Amino acid sequence: MEIKELQTEVDQWIKTIGVRYFNELTNMAMLTEEVGEVARIIARRYGEQSEKESDKNKDLGDELADVLWVLVCLANQTGVDLEDAIQRNIAKKTQRDSERHKNNPKL
Repeated sequence: MEIKELQTEVDQWIKTIGVRYFNELTNMAMLTEEVGEVARIIARRYGEQSEKESDKNKDLGDELADVLWVLVCLANQTGVDLEDAIQRNIAKKTQRDSERHKNNPKL
């Protein structure tokens, strides 16, 4: 699925099933909450914390999709074309970091 298609599909879902977008501040809070759920899984599954029994069945892919969903909602309601934005972002990083990482002795 293309990013533009994703933005359109989420928009259609919101307008037909979800009734309307939550406001931007609510969605920002929801994004933070969803990122926290991803962080919890990563910290316990791949970090040094032990995984609680209640966390063992959590689906990391589903939680990442929740983050993407809310991010797309925020982009849609603020008029951001994510496909264009990511292309510009990649170009910026490429220009800025073309030699930086190659010359980093830590890597």
